[in-house]
Amino acid sequence: MILAGSARVGKAARIVCVTLVGVASASLLTACQSDPDIDITKLSAETDPPDVLYNQGLANLNAGKVTEASRKFEAIDRQHPFSEYARKALVMNAFVNYRQGRNDEAIAAGSRYLALYPQSEDAAYAQYIVGLAYSKQIPSVTQDQRASQKTIEAMQAVIDKYPDSEYVEDAQIKIRFARDQLAGKEMQIGRYYLERKEYLAAVTRFRTVVEQFSNTNQVEEALARLVESYYAMGIVAEAQTAAAVLGHNYPDSQWYSDSYKLLQSKGLEPRENNGSWISRAGKKLIGA
Repeated sequence: MILAGSARVGKAARIVCVTLVGVASASLLTACQSDPDIDITKLSAETDPPDVLYNQGLANLNAGKVTEASRKFEAIDRQHPFSEYARKALVMNAFVNYRQGRNDEAIAAGSRYLALYPQSEDAAYAQYIVGLAYSKQIPSVTQDQRASQKTIEAMQAVIDKYPDSEYVEDAQIKIRFARDQLAGKEMQIGRYYLERKEYLAAVTRFRTVVEQFSNTNQVEEALARLVESYYAMGIVAEAQTAAAVLGHNYPDSQWYSDSYKLLQSKGLEPRENNGSWISRAGKKLIGA
């Protein structure tokens, strides 16, 4: 690194050293080394051949020196931008950033790789890293779930574009988790409305879970909450249908037991109305 000096002559000398370092003789490097503002070790490292830098980066990574590995991969990108090693270094830098918890940087590096080398052998891995970086940013259901949606989009791209890759299985797992989070967010909002007796708003949220997130672990409660909401609104037929669908798919569920008792308290029982949206949605549920 070169720091600005106070004397004009000293500054000019440092500029000459940097400009000529690529072709400098040993004597010139020795002269530059006498300037305390110049770090010759870093300067020479950045001008090493790309294969040397890449192998050094891998060695640092294997040794657990993640920051140093990142510096080597970044040096390749700067000094040898059109080399084959620059391509390899870019995807490795995405991984290193992910390892360091620098998720935004990992997403940027992975996305850049995909834009430059969409058909390369490492494209599937770059797309997978982007998905992993988004998944690491998924918060609790009480917070905004944009990261969950981004995770689904990125991991679905792994499945759709690279169906034979080794990352598909884990991509599916990450998608299921992200979908559970999105459904959980809908449930949280639905319960909020239900507690305030804003039943129509609550039904809208629970319906979203049943129709759009039918393969998540939130559906069971969503159906029970629909029984509760419709019952409170006096729409008995829909409450009975929701209970019937719940009982058909989750007969041993505590949610079904509670819903059954609610209906029984007024002499009612679960009864499916085939014309109801709940009945149609029920055919798509896991247990249907």
